[in-house]
Amino acid sequence: MKKIINGRMYNTDTAKYIGEYTNGYFPDNGYYIGKELYRKKTGEFFLYRQGGGLTEYAVRYGNGSSGSSTIIPLTFQETKEWVEEYLDADIYIELFGEPEE
Repeated sequence: MKKIINGRMYNTDTAKYIGEYTNGYFPDNGYYIGKELYRKKTGEFFLYRQGGGLTEYAVRYGNGSSGSSTIIPLTFQETKEWVEEYLDADIYIELFGEPEE
């Protein structure tokens, strides 16, 4: 997916995939939520986020809803917090160094 946000390009095809979180549902399920973390060549991080039609990411229309996907730029601090919550310690250390004990 490609998206331009504030004049900057975010592209899942050219950025480095770091890791992902899913809520355990299959992508064709209305309750599916998936979030993939990417790092651009510039060092910026962003999430590619998907959600089914029965999630908070649904797009409402008339009496129905549909799933959606989007790209969300992250600050350095937001990225550290996201990695700490959703990915394992080895990825955190690879990206940010080893934290104090």
